[in-house]
Order: sequence, then structure tokens, then C-alpha cells
Amino acid sequence: MPVFPRQPLLKVLPHALLACTSLATMAFPTAAGATAMATVNRNGSLVSVEPYAPNIVRVTIAVDRAQADAPPGDGPNAKADSAGWTHRTDADGDVFASSALTLTVKAQPWPKAPSQMERYFAPSLPPVALRITDAAGKPLTEMTGWEMAPHTVNGEKTFRVGASFSVAPGEHYYGLGQNQEGILDLKGRTIDCRHNYDAPAGETVCVPFMVTNKGYGIVWDNPSVTTVSPGLNNATHWQSEVGERVSFFVITGATTDELYAGYARLTGQTPLPPKAAFGLIQSKARYETQKELLDIADGYRSRQLPLDVMVLDWFHWSRMGQLDIDRTYFPDPKGMNDKLHAMGLRSIISVWPRFEKESRYFNMLASKGWFLKDKDGNVVDGLPIRSDRAGALIDTTNPDARSWFWDRIRDNIASEGFDWFWLDETEPDLVPDGNFFSIGSGDRYHNIFPLLHTTGVAEGSARDRPKMRNLILSRAAYLGVQRNGALFWSSDIKSTWEAYRRQIPTGLGFTATGMAYWGSDIGGWQWPNGPKAEKTVLLDPAGATAMAPSYADYPELFTRWFAYSVFTPTLRIHGQRPGAALWEYGTAAEPVLASFLKLRYALMPYIYSLGRHTYESGAPFMRALFMDFPNDPNVANMGDEYMFGPAFLVAPVTEQGQTSRTVYLPAGADWYDYWTNQRHTGGQSVTVPTPIDRIPLFVRAGSIVPMGVQVPSTATRQALESIRVYPGADASFAIYDDDGVTNAYKAGRNGTTATLRWDDATGRLRTVGKLPTGQDATALVQVIGAR
Repeated sequence: MPVFPRQPLLKVLPHALLACTSLATMAFPTAAGATAMATVNRNGSLVSVEPYAPNIVRVTIAVDRAQADAPPGDGPNAKADSAGWTHRTDADGDVFASSALTLTVKAQPWPKAPSQMERYFAPSLPPVALRITDAAGKPLTEMTGWEMAPHTVNGEKTFRVGASFSVAPGEHYYGLGQNQEGILDLKGRTIDCRHNYDAPAGETVCVPFMVTNKGYGIVWDNPSVTTVSPGLNNATHWQSEVGERVSFFVITGATTDELYAGYARLTGQTPLPPKAAFGLIQSKARYETQKELLDIADGYRSRQLPLDVMVLDWFHWSRMGQLDIDRTYFPDPKGMNDKLHAMGLRSIISVWPRFEKESRYFNMLASKGWFLKDKDGNVVDGLPIRSDRAGALIDTTNPDARSWFWDRIRDNIASEGFDWFWLDETEPDLVPDGNFFSIGSGDRYHNIFPLLHTTGVAEGSARDRPKMRNLILSRAAYLGVQRNGALFWSSDIKSTWEAYRRQIPTGLGFTATGMAYWGSDIGGWQWPNGPKAEKTVLLDPAGATAMAPSYADYPELFTRWFAYSVFTPTLRIHGQRPGAALWEYGTAAEPVLASFLKLRYALMPYIYSLGRHTYESGAPFMRALFMDFPNDPNVANMGDEYMFGPAFLVAPVTEQGQTSRTVYLPAGADWYDYWTNQRHTGGQSVTVPTPIDRIPLFVRAGSIVPMGVQVPSTATRQALESIRVYPGADASFAIYDDDGVTNAYKAGRNGTTATLRWDDATGRLRTVGKLPTGQDATALVQVIGAR
């Protein structure tokens, strides 16, 4: 369950006093919640060391004792735990050790008087240096320095705080949320870690957790805008705009999955989404009437195309902030949802955090102070950019506003039969910089809103719908948001080949941050408009209604994008176009799209089992190749191929008119071409044909892939069609199933797991436990290719 956020480290005084109040006079929280193992003094710099597990330790550095002893900010929700840790002091300094790592706060000699030159250039802070090694004493990283530079931000006298870390030869860096520049490896770049809808390449989302290929990751404990320069000029530098201390966690592990397990332990488990979330989610900006939405659902069923969720996007309301459904166009929303449920479908509805002045709740919310406010205490209404001039932001950093917001969703919307909620604009879209939340300055808490906003809905749903598995579609994230049952997508991207190409490394960087559930608006959100095709169009656009006739290669783009999305955690069609359903991209595209869609549903037993594994382990199942092939240097910055679970290597086609593609097969395994069953040795590149009805897809030798029969939706119990074995190594796969709807899986009820084990030497598959379907596994086995 989500945990109510801790209080902020620095309370903001009334706006009128901010400009004339010095930091020294402001009140800090007491150390009552701090459980540091020890706080050591380095000539006036206080270093607090706080273990959370054998492989997780928090370091806090400050010159003020209250700051050094204060608990972490919002995001981490674990309790400190120093079991198994020891502390000793020797000539090297203070040494903190566990079975997994050793952290040394290096000794610092008493500083000598500065020379004439040093009077100009010597640091104002007493230096601090840390060394972190693994259990065997192998160096992982060193913190080489820290900084606190005074400045004034949004009326607060505060500091710009940061720390620098060493760089190992061959070190690479991944994560930090969503960056859409099209490059996976962060090394040598400078990342502006902030939620920014208007980022030039596409929305950026800051989740300040970065993993390396050297056995450690860093969780940076500061929600203000943060600049990170990994491996730039032989150093990794973190710097946050607002703070009075440096606070970060180090997580170590022999594998990347151990890092993700540590992140889950520190910030919360990723729940198993409802099974419908793994099926096709059909959306459009927007379905304007109840009849239009139901007609699309009927269209899938009449064409015998599988579908799980229909989405009702924005402007279904009578006015922004009414938190209602316009009965002129949706006369019977309860009846609409009853029809969807009878068809084996679920629904998601968009709920925005904005309130127009003329909406029924505006005055009440304003009177309670539950809106984002400017420095004078006035409600911030709309944006001065993008012609986005209407609506105030509900301040769900306030727990009372958060609770009220869920109550209105429950009473006004969930009561009409809608299953789950799309929380749009969770950056938030009304930029908080220069303004104020209830917990403090919008600059101090720039990145915190998506965590607290989704927390209110997650907690409310758990309380008021305890048996129903929660799902939240969220446009932004922060540390710990995964525990709220959120799925994420890459925001309002363009409908071009360039935007599509960037999605592959964007998604891999996001899941490398410990956020397993990510997808994109298939086909792009913006109105379909791209440059004229330079190569022969691979799909005849005849009959397409999704775009203007001038965009002749859009059906080809959409089909390539859809094929890629079949192998992402969520499969969601969305966009601002005349048509969005599978049959609206032309007569030639429809059967190709149908074939890919049916492949997704055939793989549902495999995919749903991956979701269960993520719940248990914290590890993502859409995986950049560095995660599974750490000894192959060729994949360190490979952002256009990835693993989908332990079996599939996916290499999307991202160029218009492309009829073949070179695919690198990682060393350390043999690989089967999924389409031909041809076996290849790893550590080489192969060129494969890429007709429009194929995505380059390889299966690792030593894989077990359960395949299901076709079903109209995940609401229909799905039998297994086969259990495919790709020989070449011993293999194991845990197949899992449950009711797909309730929370009983958390208590170990209503779920069944069977472990399938392949012995490559004997060529036999055995099963530990009964298959969830009750079938006989031996009758389903298909061994692929010659052994």
C-alpha cells in the first residue's frame, strides 16, 4: 500500500515573509524519525550513514545537525534497517560494512591555513570523500566532493546542492526517468532532470534513480530540478536547485536485477496490473459520443479482433473541473459501461486536475487554499504559453485536497461504472516554478506532484474498492510512483518516423529506472502530419481514414509502430486523428495489424507471467540489452534492440520503406529467428528481411514460451495452445495465472504457478506444480528446430 508522504524538510513561511527571512531563522524538523547508524564529523561537515538493507545505504551530508539527521524526502518509503552492519574507525576513516558492501567515510586532516591563492579558490565547505566497495573489496564508486552554494529561489534563501562521483573505465549509465533524445546511454551527456512537457524532443520525466553497469545505482533524494552529468569529463556530477543538504542512497548488486530489487525494497513494490492492462487498450482523442465509443467496441467484436479496454479521453465533461460526464453526448454512462462489461471489456476515463473558474467546485477549492498559488497567494489560472489559458491546478500535495479529489472521482465517475482512471497532466502541466504548493515552493518540489497525485487515487481506490485491482494511467512519474499501480506513456508525441524511432531508447531508459510499465501512443498523438515518403510505400493507403490522403505512408508507420508495441508492457492505440481503430488504416493494413494483435494475445500467458515476476522481483521485463548481457561491450549503448522477458530479442523497424534490417545477436547465447526457426550463434550481426508483416524477432536458445489460444479478451479464460521450447541450454519458466481482477494475488490466493523446466541434455520438459489451465504439459510441448 502507498505510504503517506513524510513532511517536507523545510516548511515555507507565509509568502510575504519569504524575501526577508534568512535560512538560519527557519525551523527544521526534529531528528525523531532519523535512525542513522552514525553521524560523523569531518571538520564541520556532518555525514550521516543510514543503512536500509545489506546492499542499500543512505548518505546525508550537511553543516546543520537537524538537516543531517532528518529523514528522507518523499519517494522512499522503507524503514531504515542496520541489521548485519558494523561500524569501526581506523586510519582510513569511518568504515561501515555489511555482507554486501563497505562504505568508508574517508578521514580528513585538520585543514591548514589557506595560502594567498587558496584564499580566492578554496572551497567554503569542509571536504567530504566516500569510498564504496562490494563485499569482496572491489571498488564501485567514490564520492569525491560535495557542494552547497547559497542563492535565492522563489523568495527562499536556500542553496544549490550537489555531489561528484568518480568514473570507472568502461562505465555506462542508464535511467533517470524519461528522456526522448534518442540515446540510451547517459554517459557524457547532461540531463536536465525535471518534468517538462515542452522539452524539444518530447516530454521529459524526472525519476532521479540511475543505474550503472558497474554494480551500483544511485537514488538522489531531492525533488527540485536536478542536473546530472554522468561520466562527463571523467566525473559524474549531481546538482539540485533547492536544498540544504546532500542526500542520496547507494544500491549495490552483482546483477542489474539486484539493483531493481533494492529499488523496490526502498520505494515500494510494483503491483501486478489487472490482466486487461496487458491486452489492447483502444483510445482516441476523442470519442465524442457514447454511440461512437460503443460502435468501436462493437467493431472489434464483429471483426473478431481481441480487445480489452475502451478509453474515454478528455472533454467528456460539461466543463473542466465539473468532474462529471456530459449527458448530452453520454446520456447513460452507467448503461454504456454495463454494455462494455457484458462484452468482456473494461473502461478507463480521463480525469484532469484542472478547474475552470466557472466550474462548480472552483470557489470552494479556492476558499480552502487547495489550488497552486502564486507568490502573492493568488490562484494560478492557466498557462501564459501554448494558448493554454484556462484552469487552476488542484494542489494534491495537500492531503485533504488529495482525499477530496478521490471522493469526487468515486462519487461522480466510478459510480457510473468506470473501472480505472487516467490521471493526465501529472507533471503537472501548470508549471510550479515560481509558485507554491501547500508543502512549499514549487521550485523546491518541482518533481513531486505525480507521486502525491497518484497516491491519493491509489489509496482511495484501495480503501473504497478493496477487492478491485487498481490501475492508473499517468503522464509523469517520480521515485516510488510504481507502488501506486501506475502505467506510464511517453506523452503527446508527434506522428512521424523520427518520433517513433526515439520511442525505443526512450522506453528502455524509462524501464531502466525501475518503472516497468511504459508504452507510447501508437501512431503518435499529434495530428498525422509528416514529410513526404522518400521510398516506396509498403502499404497501399486505400481505404484509410486515420489521416489526410497526403500522408500516404502513415499506415506503414502505424503498422511498424503497432508491431513494436506488441512487445512493450502496454499496448495502447491513441491519437488526435479522424480514426484510430485497427480497421481505419486501410484495407491493406488491417489484416497485418490483426495478425500482430493476435500474436500479442497468443503470448498473453507468457506476458502475464512476466508481470507476476516483476511484482515479485522489482525487475522490468522490457529490458535494455545491457541488463542481460553485461559481458558484451557491443550492447552497452544499444537502444534500438531489447529483450522482452527472458526469451525474445526485439529489433523494431523504424525506417520508412525498409525491407531488411541488420540485427546484432548478443554474445553468450544462440538465437532462433522466430519466423523461420533458423538458429544463429550469438556475438554476430545478421541481416533479415523485414516485409511489412514481420518485425525482426529472435528467441534465445534455452527458452520456454507458453502460447495461448485466441480469446476475445482477457476476461475469457485462456487455455494453452502450446508450450514452445527453444533448445540449446537448460531452461526454466514460471507460468502464472489468476483471476486477473482482484487483489487476492497479494495474499497468495486465487493464483496458480507452475515451474516448467527443460533439461537440454535429455530433451525433456518437466513441470513442478499443475499448470494454471489444468492441462497436461507434456501434450503441449513443441521443441523448435533440430537439436
